[in-house]
Amino acid sequence: MSQSVESEVLEGEVLESTVVDEALLLKLLRRAGRSLARPALECLELLLDDDTPAPAKLTVLAALTYLLVPLDLIPDFIPVAGFSDDLVALTALLGICGRHRTEAIRLRAQRRLDRWFPLGR
Repeated sequence: MSQSVESEVLEGEVLESTVVDEALLLKLLRRAGRSLARPALECLELLLDDDTPAPAKLTVLAALTYLLVPLDLIPDFIPVAGFSDDLVALTALLGICGRHRTEAIRLRAQRRLDRWFPLGR
């Protein structure tokens, strides 16, 4: 390797499994997964619920699609303005879910969450 290439190489230390408590890491990842999955599962149950009005379902689908598709009206790399369109979609999603989420939807989402991310492991 040439001297200039060597100077660009970053050195790093690899942690061995004996340094990382894998059980604790798995527990943290499951908790994070539960926290992130809960609102997503509530949106899913809202979409599957027969009592949710069609316009609400359409708004949820549109907002989720816009948030998940990498193309934006305003590219995210533009400072401040780049995330404003995502914020509008997220606000619409939260508003619709807040108005139409029932206790039955919450319970179904919680049951699914408990199946997918069990706490006891």
